[in-house]
Parts: sequence; structure tokens; C-alpha cells
Amino acid sequence: MTERTTPQRPTAQTPPSYPFHEAVALDVDPVYERLRAEEPVVRVSCPYGEDAWLVTRHADMKTILGDPRFSRALAAEHDESRLTPLPIHTSILGMDGHDHARLRRLLAKVFTVRRVERLRPRVEQEAGALIDALEAAGAPGDLMEGFAVPFAATVICDLLGVPFEDREQFRGWLDAFSATTVMTPEEIEEDTRRLYDYIGKLMVRRRAEPQDDLISAMVKASDEEERLSEQELIELASVLLIAGHETVSSQLIDSLHVLLTHPDELARLRERPALLPGAVEELLRYVPLISHVTFARYAREDVELSGTLVRAGESVLPAIPSANRDATVFADPDRFDPAREPNPHLGFGYGIHRCLGAPLARLELLVAVDSLLTRFPALRCAVPVASLEWKDGMQVRSLLRLPVTW
Repeated sequence: MTERTTPQRPTAQTPPSYPFHEAVALDVDPVYERLRAEEPVVRVSCPYGEDAWLVTRHADMKTILGDPRFSRALAAEHDESRLTPLPIHTSILGMDGHDHARLRRLLAKVFTVRRVERLRPRVEQEAGALIDALEAAGAPGDLMEGFAVPFAATVICDLLGVPFEDREQFRGWLDAFSATTVMTPEEIEEDTRRLYDYIGKLMVRRRAEPQDDLISAMVKASDEEERLSEQELIELASVLLIAGHETVSSQLIDSLHVLLTHPDELARLRERPALLPGAVEELLRYVPLISHVTFARYAREDVELSGTLVRAGESVLPAIPSANRDATVFADPDRFDPAREPNPHLGFGYGIHRCLGAPLARLELLVAVDSLLTRFPALRCAVPVASLEWKDGMQVRSLLRLPVTW
């Protein structure tokens, strides 16, 4: 018979400040390894909002992301534990239950696997065109501004129906949703307002003159069936634009960095292209795209996590980069292994908030990596890896540039 231990409670001492260290390149903070072994649920003090429980193990992460006893919507009733100057309760990201199901149901109707698969020729065409432009300009070239950013932007703009030529206008506004230290609250509010105004005007045009794009389909589905408010529609479209533009381009450039800094594994991929789909899954696990934690969840009732009692109303922070390096789930977790099986990573989250755009993101990563490796068999960094610069003060990790030659 297994002995039941008494769940731990926090001590009277002041919780340590979190994050423990600033993110460096694609390193995962080594403190997580110790915490997973010794103190998997630990009290921390956040830059903004209430103190929280930091959760580091894979199994506990699945519980707080997938168990209805933990809520995103309750964050709006608290001074949310967070790393950003302002809370992000935008649309579907801050909902549970019926409200969340209502928005997700609308997206499920218009963001289908069939619609995504129809994009494959366009995705392949765009990858080829950008590689043509790199080749024509001559080496060295920058894979960030010359490939990853315009590639992700074109795909999401085509899908949503956002004019690509407006990209330079709205691109800067997208940072407001993941800025931690690079923007003031006033700047975040202003850029958010500008983005919402832009999307709102675009929706008015699509309602008057529908096209074969996602925004037109969302407006139609809402007007005829789901009856979303105009603000809900605007916020939902904005979330999709941010995820498809900034998140995908960052994941892609970070993935290319991993491949170019692991020459043995890259050589295996070139010799065995059949490994590529598995390599994409491994890149989604291995790249700590979120610098620290994703959005806080609040306990609806008392819940025990790894021997620690989380009381109703308390906040928990999911450290997904830690969960994806959990040695109880992934053998040799700090090694990049394109042939890793199984690979139950949490790169797209888990539970009801699992990323709806996962099929599209997978398609983009697969096509981009395959196209680059096929066209440029000798692709390699054109500068010392140590000289590469990374964005600072953001929730999402990304290189500023990735100079390459071929």
C-alpha cells in the first residue's frame, strides 16, 4: 500500500523572483532541472501581479492545461501573475467553458484541415520564390528578413485575407502582445488599439464584399450562426494574425538555427528525408519558443500537484520549456534527436487551449525546411554562432538575423 504524504504548503519566506535568469539564446534555464527533481511546484514572485505556483514537470503541466479545475477566465478576476506589464485576456486566450467553446467552434468551422491542405501549393510556391530571391541576390543572405518573416507573413495574410502590402504598417503593433520589458503599458495599449482598429475596418470591408479568406468566413459564420460580438471577432482575428506572423516566423528561424548548429543531425536529415516530419516534431519540443511561462491558470478548487496543495483561487504558471525537457518523459532530453519516438511535446500546448493552427504551423515548418535543404545542400551559418543577436524583452524567443551562405 502506497503511503500518502501530506501536501506541502508555502513557507513564510518571501518567494524567489521569477524569472530566475534572463533567457539566453535557446538555452533552457538549468534551474528547471533541479526544480523538477526536488521542488516541482514552487512559489515564485512575478514581475507583475500576484505570487504564483511555478509548475515544471510534464505530468503537472498536462493537468493544469487540460483539467477543468484550472481556469484561464478566472485570471480576469485577479491581479494576474504575469511577466507582461498588462494582462492579456484577449478573446479566446482568456476564456473557458461555454464562451471558449463558442469561439473555438467558429474557428473549427473555418480553420479546417481541408482548408489548410489547400494552402500547400501556395506555401510551397512562396518558399520557392523567397529562395529564388535569396539565390539571385547572392550569398550571404539573411534567413530572418529574407525568408522566415516574409514566408510566415505571406501565408497568414493569404489565409486571413489581410493585405500583405500592409505588413510594414501592422508588424510593429504585434509586439504589444508579447512584450515584457521593451514597451511601456501606454505603448502596449496604443499599439493594441491600432491593431484592433485596423482589423475592425478590414472586417467591415469583408462583410460588404466577402472574399475567399478566413476573415470573410469568420464574419459569415458569426453573423449566421455563432453571433459573436464585433469586439470578439476583432480580437480573434488579431490573435490569429499574431500567432501566424510572429510566432511562426520565430519558431522557423529558431528551428533553422538549431539545424545549422547541429551538423551531424542535419547531415542525417539530408541523407534520410523521411526523417523530416519527425524532425519538425523534435524542433517543436527542443526549441524553447516561450522564454519562460505561458498564461497563468487559476485553481477553481483545491488541487494537489506533485505533493503540493494548490488552493482554490491560487495561480499556477506553466513552464513549458521545462516540461519539454522532462527526463521522465524524454530520454536524454537536452539532446536534439530528429528520430525521437515517441515525442509527446507540449509545443502547441494541451487541452482546450491547444493551438488550433497546429496543422498549418507543421505544414509551414515542413515545407520551409525541406525547400531550403533541397535547394541549398551546403547551407551553413555565414558568421560565428556566438555573434548572433537575439530579441530582448519579449515572451517569444527569436533571432534578429541569421546570416547564411550556401
